[in-house]
Amino acid sequence: MTVPELIPIRHEPEGRTRTIGRWQGGEFLASVTGPAGRPGWYAVLHRFDAAGRHLDSSIEPAGTGAEARRLLDGWLDALPGREFGNIAIAPFEVRVDGELFGLVVEEDDEVEEDEEDYRFTAELHPDGLGFHEPWCGSYDT
Repeated sequence: MTVPELIPIRHEPEGRTRTIGRWQGGEFLASVTGPAGRPGWYAVLHRFDAAGRHLDSSIEPAGTGAEARRLLDGWLDALPGREFGNIAIAPFEVRVDGELFGLVVEEDDEVEEDEEDYRFTAELHPDGLGFHEPWCGSYDT
């Protein structure tokens, strides 16, 4: 199975995808995250058009998780027509402070077609959420 053009991501109100959804300009994906091996936290808001194509990203470092959460809450409150829910977005990449942020397609050439492992995945960086076939919006950590 190949990777779809748009990767579905299921909204889980109590999970790590609780801050995704739609706004009047399209879709959004937001989180508070800390890149591995780096101190501190980042507030992250990626915006997409109605077709799921990346428009822009707001990514700001914050000293603590609480500070990052306050910053992110302000950004989310400013999104006109914001509604939390499922999204489907195209892979994209953004670099800030030398760190990769985005939904990146990865291929494992070592996986044979008859193995249970997934040959293709889409990894949300730096959050560490992996999406794979059957491409239903669920994630692995």
